[in-house]
This record gives sequence, structure tokens and C-alpha cells, in this order.
Amino acid sequence: MALSHLNLLRPVLYRFLPTVVKTPLVTSSRVPSLPHMTCPTVLPNYVRHYATKKSKAKAKGQTAKVNINAALVEDIISLEEVKEDMAAVLTTLKEEFSRSLSIRTSPGALDHITVTTKDGKFPLNQLGQISMKSPQLLVVNMTGFPEATAAVTRALQDSSMGLNPEVEGTIIRVPVPKVTREHRENLVKLAKQFSNKAKDSLRRVRTNAVTRVKKSKESVSEDTIHLVEKQIQQMADSYAADIDKQLVTKTKELLG
Repeated sequence: MALSHLNLLRPVLYRFLPTVVKTPLVTSSRVPSLPHMTCPTVLPNYVRHYATKKSKAKAKGQTAKVNINAALVEDIISLEEVKEDMAAVLTTLKEEFSRSLSIRTSPGALDHITVTTKDGKFPLNQLGQISMKSPQLLVVNMTGFPEATAAVTRALQDSSMGLNPEVEGTIIRVPVPKVTREHRENLVKLAKQFSNKAKDSLRRVRTNAVTRVKKSKESVSEDTIHLVEKQIQQMADSYAADIDKQLVTKTKELLG
């Protein structure tokens, strides 16, 4: 009875079983051979994974970081002093942002202006005393250096702040323009100038440090010199990233 049912189902089974390699079923003496039925063969699934362009680029951009014990190389250079010098650059930038790049009027708003005289270039606050008479008016008293009054007036006019100073003897009155979109954008330009100046200072600190390290090449192995230089570069890169963050934050603040 069972065999008769099997014979009846054989055409149906043959239709639905996938055929990859037609191989007759192995039969025993008790089970009759089914010549028209085949057994599906499962092929192994071999998949080769290739590196994508994105993963290659990411791997290429990653470099092993160096973390040198400062005490072990203090005979070559003081990494702590280098770090302090780089930190000082960032601190100076923050102070300049706070003092010179404020939407609100303050006497420090003119400190960044450089005045060119016959004796050289000087910050405006070294030549004149700056005070605020009202939120819309700043006054520069040139009593200490009256001969520089014309140069200070010219520097105020040439600044990117849109100032139109009015001179009365040794007193320079500076009406503060309304906070317009253009004024905000000018402040952003100044912020970029301060940031670029900070990066220049940072590069000088790094260059001076590397120069000192290379002077020790006669008494220290090249591998050690290379590791110390790499450590200094990592420190500089970190502070450069902090400078960029400060610029982004200040730009958002100025543009509102």
C-alpha cells in the first residue's frame, strides 16, 4: 500500500524538487528504484569579500598614535613646555574672540586695529585711550600721542568695521554702526583672521620644538627622534582642531 502511494506521488515530487545534478537515488534491496527521481545537491556558498573604496580610504587615513612618556625624553625636549606653549596660543585666541568680537559695544572692540606710523606699527590701544560714552559712541583720546591722531583716524576708516571717525583736536569720536548683517559678516571675517593668526603661532611652536629635537640626533637614535617629532605633530594637530572648533562656535554666535 505504501509503495503504491509513493508511485502516485512520484510525478508531483519530480515537479517540485530542484535539480542541480541529476544523480539516481541509492536504493536498497527492500526499496524499489525510482529512476525518474533525482536528489538535489547543495553546493557550498563561497563568497569572497573585497575591500570597498570607503574602507580603504579609512584605513589609509588612520595612523598609529604615539604616546611617549615625557619623563623618558626630557633630556631631548620638555614635551610639557611644548604643550604649555600650544595651550597659550589657544588661550590667546579665546581672549581675542571675547575682547574684540562681540556684538555688544565695548572699548575693546577697537583693540585689534593696527595703526601704521612713521615709527612702525602699533595696536590702537597703545597710542590712544579708548572709552565708551554710550552704546553708540566710542571715544579715542590721543593726548598722549597727538602726532599719531591722523594715522589712528586713517586706521579706523580702513578697518572692516565700517567706522566713520570724527576728529576734534586730539579727541576722535567713533560712532558705532548698528548691528547689521554686513557688520556681523565682517566680524566673522575678523574671527577667521584671528584663527589663522593662531594657527601660524601654533606652527611656529611646533617648528621650534622639532628644531630642538633634531639637534639631539647625534646622541639619540633616529627612531627616537622620529617618535618625538610625531608626538609633537600630534599635539599640534590636536590644538589646531581646537582652534577650528572655537572658530565654528564664534561664527554661529556672530551670525545669530
